[in-house]
Amino acid sequence: MAKRIFLFLLTNIAVVTTISIILSVLGIRPGDGMGPLALFCLIWGMGGAFISLAISRWMAKRAMGVQLVDGNTGNTGNADADWLYRTVEKLSQQAQLPMPEVGIYDSPEVNAFATGPSKNRSLVAVSTGILRAMKRNELEAVLGHEISHVANGDMVTMTLLQGVMNAFVMFLARVIASIVAGQSKSERGSGGIYFLVRIVVEIVLGIAGSLVTAWFSRYREFRADAGGGALAGNENMVAALQRLAEGPQGVDPRAPALASFKISGAPGFMALFSTHPPLEVRIAALRHRSSN
Repeated sequence: MAKRIFLFLLTNIAVVTTISIILSVLGIRPGDGMGPLALFCLIWGMGGAFISLAISRWMAKRAMGVQLVDGNTGNTGNADADWLYRTVEKLSQQAQLPMPEVGIYDSPEVNAFATGPSKNRSLVAVSTGILRAMKRNELEAVLGHEISHVANGDMVTMTLLQGVMNAFVMFLARVIASIVAGQSKSERGSGGIYFLVRIVVEIVLGIAGSLVTAWFSRYREFRADAGGGALAGNENMVAALQRLAEGPQGVDPRAPALASFKISGAPGFMALFSTHPPLEVRIAALRHRSSN
């Protein structure tokens, strides 16, 4: 827990410090008019998202305790690790991608994820839980799914979308708060009204923005499933999803930012906020695809 808190604080300090320096150098302040305000919000929204993307691979390895598998040194003596590296290497070649880093993290969750700032600097990692739970043909399809996330540039696309959402939320919240505070008859109380309205609007718009990002995340999962089926066999991809649907998967909470890049997610209290479509819907989509 202490390590996760430290990494969270370190990331946010790095983001705030970097963006503050950029804004200071450019001389941009939010109170100088609509143009500077829009630029201010854009830099904060996009800057925070891209800094997080830039360090995503580093953060994932430390937050999840990922142990890298170095297949270049020959056999490691661990049959699962050696098979994992060779399979990711084969799938990467099929997808015409540079070889990503490959790792294993100790967790009972039946899951895998891909992350990284670019196709040339990506990471594919699997849990010890999925190594125990799945047959190799099923796990190969899961790895194909994750390789497809990398091939589709999903990490960058999600970052762009999240950055735009962040910028719009910041900008609209400040504009709406300024209008409401400007209509206040009490000048002394206008500052407090501005702050209160801004916070409320940011919460409301943030929830609306999360609906958009969750919808796109679900769309990505269908594409990655199709990609996994193309790389490792459609029936193997179906079998992998069926295996996930058979029992409790568990969700490792150590790095919630990685949730949308895993093979599966926890069922949410509302489907609209879920980053993953229901497994039965994904299976039906794959079967429909194979029948056409």
